Amino acid sequence: MVKSNNFNNIYKGKNVLITGHTGFKGAWLSIWLKELGANVIGYSLEPYTNKDLYVLSKLNKHIIEIIGDIRDRKKLEEVFEKYQPEYVFHLAAQPLVIESYIDPVYTFETNIMGTINILECIRKTNATKVGILVTSDKCYENKEQVWGYRENDNLGGFDPYSASKGSAEIIINSYRHSFMNINDFEKHNKSIASVRAGNVIGGGDWQKNRIIPDCIKAIENNETIYLRNPLSIRPWQYVLEPLRGYLLLGEKMTNEPKKYSDCFNFAPNLSSVINVEKLANLLVSSYGECKIEKNKNISEYYESSVLNLDISKAYFKLDWYPKLDIENTIKYTVDWYKNYKENNVYDLCVNQILKYINE
Repeated sequence: MVKSNNFNNIYKGKNVLITGHTGFKGAWLSIWLKELGANVIGYSLEPYTNKDLYVLSKLNKHIIEIIGDIRDRKKLEEVFEKYQPEYVFHLAAQPLVIESYIDPVYTFETNIMGTINILECIRKTNATKVGILVTSDKCYENKEQVWGYRENDNLGGFDPYSASKGSAEIIINSYRHSFMNINDFEKHNKSIASVRAGNVIGGGDWQKNRIIPDCIKAIENNETIYLRNPLSIRPWQYVLEPLRGYLLLGEKMTNEPKKYSDCFNFAPNLSSVINVEKLANLLVSSYGECKIEKNKNISEYYESSVLNLDISKAYFKLDWYPKLDIENTIKYTVDWYKNYKENNVYDLCVNQILKYINE
């Protein structure tokens, strides 16, 4: 069990619901919370591939697993009624920009109505005290500016995915003011927050149209890496960085629910805000030889070229800051992918968590 940096044991013995637990971030968060002593209940669709972290770590043996669609409010209500979660981490989503162009209706239904369904369940369940809802750094109206977006900047979104996340933020804020207003806290006893993270990378991600999984697949199969948007600049961070932020925020919301019922950015330092080509070169240099080619298949879909977040609010209000620079972010990522075939994957993840929190 993870014993250091245990967030004052607030999760120990508590029922914690994680939506999207079969996804990349959701699986890592499930493992971390399980090691903190939480009773983890996962609600999600089936995993994307048989190589997903959720599958390889045999996470279903460590937590309560419920396979379900976030759009199914009736089933969600049954889960809340049965397990009475005190904490809810909402990560379930359609997470891909290109997929949102291919199937915009599903994207909007999942990311907007799914968020509403979770908020309704939180609102109606007396046992639920803290809700942390994960959106995206792409929720902001992107003006292709080089400086980072702050939490009070305009929300928006050109592509359906970004628009769905911007909409989700507006809905969360509406529920925060309409039904879980801090001025009426003694009536509802709930604190809800939204969190916006930069581009998250790390071991166990096999989603399509993501730079790290694409590179790892190419390296493992001795194929060429083709970069779709080599000059696009993103804030790359290791998966444990924002998850530490979410867990820390949950602790703060428990102790001072009125103060932290808010929205927060989690992103890396500026040195980790680099373009796709540089990230791919760093990965290949760390992992091994692999040929890289640019713009083999230029995407027909628009994606922003520059994106960055300002993390001043998380730093000053939560005392949260990124621990890893881009080189160590790559090192953690490569170490996982080099070792997952020969090791117990659950233990591999726990060891990375332990190493990370002691950095």
